[in-house]
Amino acid sequence: MIRNPGVFYLARRCSTVTALVFLASLLIAGDAPQWGHGQSRNMVSLETGLPSSFDPATGINIKWTAKLGTQCWASPTIAQGKIFIGTNNERPRNLGNPGDRGVLFCLDEKTGRFIWQILSAKLEGDKYKDWPRVGIVSPATVENDRVYILSNRLELMCLDINGMDNGNDGPFREEGKHMVQSADAPLKPGKTDADIIWLNDLQKTAGVYPHDSVHGSVVVDGDYLYVNSANGVDKTHANVPCPDAPSLLVFDKKTGRLVGMDEEFMGRRMFHATWAAPSIGVIGGRKLVFFGGGDGVCYAFEPAVSLKNEEVQTLKNVWRFDCDPTGPKEDLFRFSRNRKEGPSIIKSMPVYHDGRVYVSAGGDIWWGKQKSWLKCIDASGSGDITSKGEIWSFAMDTHCCSTPSIHDGLVYIADCGKNVHCLDAATGLRYWSHEAEGAIWGSTMVADGKVYFGTRRGDFWILAAGKEKQVLCSVKLDGSMSSTPAVANGVVYVSTMETLYAIAEGGQGVEQQNGK
Repeated sequence: MIRNPGVFYLARRCSTVTALVFLASLLIAGDAPQWGHGQSRNMVSLETGLPSSFDPATGINIKWTAKLGTQCWASPTIAQGKIFIGTNNERPRNLGNPGDRGVLFCLDEKTGRFIWQILSAKLEGDKYKDWPRVGIVSPATVENDRVYILSNRLELMCLDINGMDNGNDGPFREEGKHMVQSADAPLKPGKTDADIIWLNDLQKTAGVYPHDSVHGSVVVDGDYLYVNSANGVDKTHANVPCPDAPSLLVFDKKTGRLVGMDEEFMGRRMFHATWAAPSIGVIGGRKLVFFGGGDGVCYAFEPAVSLKNEEVQTLKNVWRFDCDPTGPKEDLFRFSRNRKEGPSIIKSMPVYHDGRVYVSAGGDIWWGKQKSWLKCIDASGSGDITSKGEIWSFAMDTHCCSTPSIHDGLVYIADCGKNVHCLDAATGLRYWSHEAEGAIWGSTMVADGKVYFGTRRGDFWILAAGKEKQVLCSVKLDGSMSSTPAVANGVVYVSTMETLYAIAEGGQGVEQQNGK
């Protein structure tokens, strides 16, 4: 089925990719070029030699720190000697362009030194479409010399990893205009500005409607980029302006052209927004794209196929799993602010591992019921697998925004009620739970036998990975944390609202980097 009328019948299979090659890409030590490791998006790294403690006050195991803006909600990604992290413009690097902007910093991996940035003007009009001073929230995805990011304006952008330092490569040439509001004169980009290769405005191309801020993350598969649409409700929180807009989108990574989308009409059953990023896995030699819908349903789609024309193909749904089958499905907004009952959403990424999909779902953290689950789903089914696809379910007493980490037969999942849980990956049996004293909105990162995570209270925790709970370290940092730690090349990167910390064995001082 094709969204545009009068178009062609499409092939149903992508070219064969062996499971062996795919599995080899799941966990790679070295760089961390996207949020979550590998196409499966598992929050696990194979890095070793990582610290089990650190102290910002004395500088022990602190390699460097770098000041960001005043709000950082994004997780860092690291590739080719550079770090990419979203923030706001409250500490402007470009004094000639102050004011509220979405910002993506490119920093030097060794020192935290500022290299270049993108400044993205705020959406004009309704502040509920681009919340003031939030900045860019989407983690960047890097492949070769290209950086893919969702801007605060709900634009999918392809950036040159070197910025303007090697010139404006085009075909996009309006970087100076993109930095300012429509009524303002364009600026002249300099060497510390981003070079936009191409840009696709999802509001215009896919007919979607952003809400609050644009949460999302790109996953690359061959020539294609898969990303959630970030479609959402309006400022009333009781209406979906674009209920028939797609939730999962596919783009040509070379040109930015929209090549595919789902047609499941998830927006008709959506309670807040489409903020879950997709993942990819191979089961039985068949590649599938997994997606957590704003309607609380986890979906599996066949990948987009290579086409010679410019029509937009509809992704074929392979299976659907309702994470909350007894939750209400109609007249959803009557449950707004109801903390006891209501519909469910999926805000975290589904993670594929060993033939199973692990995904958290439950009531919306701002408007919904205080109930959530971690679901373990058999990924081999077809059709509606709600009644037969569940392997196990772990109930949590409050909301959950976190993506799980699966490693060595165990699953680690954080909830918004201050807890991290360690479960048996095969059965869902809980080995332990740890109360962290502060709400956890990010995800756990597992590496080198350790579990790393931060809290909204400003505490960063390091626990021992394994069936026995052991606290290795708890450190008070300079602000709240809502992001997920990243691990790359022997360093743990932790972002608070205002500071990026590079933590490594042997670090002996705090080198403040302000980009000036």
